[in-house]
Amino acid sequence: MSGSEPSVDILEVRAPRGARHMEVIFSDQHVAALPHEILRGYCPCAVCQGHQGDIRFVEGGDLELSDVEEVGNYALRLVWGDGHSTGLYSYRLLRAMCQCAECAPESPREQEYKR
Repeated sequence: MSGSEPSVDILEVRAPRGARHMEVIFSDQHVAALPHEILRGYCPCAVCQGHQGDIRFVEGGDLELSDVEEVGNYALRLVWGDGHSTGLYSYRLLRAMCQCAECAPESPREQEYKR
């Protein structure tokens, strides 16, 4: 999509039980590859990130994804195996965190994302 913003409208979420990654398919057909380690490390909740500032990688936490819940038309709530479920991952954040071959940063744990 040269010259325009990438889509943040989600068509489908694939989060197979026992897998260590999730795929999100956006309306422009981009398939975002999202490893659980990256999702959990960048959990946007106040417990993990505090109440202000950019979202940074925080080591640790259970990487088993037990449930994915849609929140309105703008975010997903991820429920982790240890019960942690307070992070709301906006569709925009999920698109920014994509780790596919086209999007992946060189150092995924050293990125910062805007709230």
